[in-house]
Amino acid sequence: MRISVAADERTGIAEAVVEELRRRGHEPIVHGALNEAERDDWAWASEAAARDVAEGRADQGIVCCWTGTGASIAANKVTGVRAALCGDGPTAAGARRWNDANVLALSLRATAAAELTEILDAWFSEQPSADDDDRANVSHLREIERPDPAA
Repeated sequence: MRISVAADERTGIAEAVVEELRRRGHEPIVHGALNEAERDDWAWASEAAARDVAEGRADQGIVCCWTGTGASIAANKVTGVRAALCGDGPTAAGARRWNDANVLALSLRATAAAELTEILDAWFSEQPSADDDDRANVSHLREIERPDPAA
């Protein structure tokens, strides 16, 4: 699987994410501080990773900044992206299952290496729910993204 990865710093788990993805057999596409040719600010790096997902160059994305909040906000501005800030495995599993999240947001400061493994295990082992109510919620997100034609 192609996974677009962005970080605004090479600190904390930034490089460990890329290494762990490769170890699992995924193909990382790197942005921000992980790619010397790009701007490393969180908004730009996270946007680049999110656009990879939205435009089909990547199957999923992982965006990282000090808290994970800014990276999540930036990624969620890209139409078609559902980024979830996850600090543990159960939250990551729920984000994939109930929200059909396609971008994982992580804190470079608060995510320990052992926790990273648990989060990625949960993220990659879970599938989006087929439940009608869950699908309706995800479909409604697409409606929210579209501009109001009456505006």
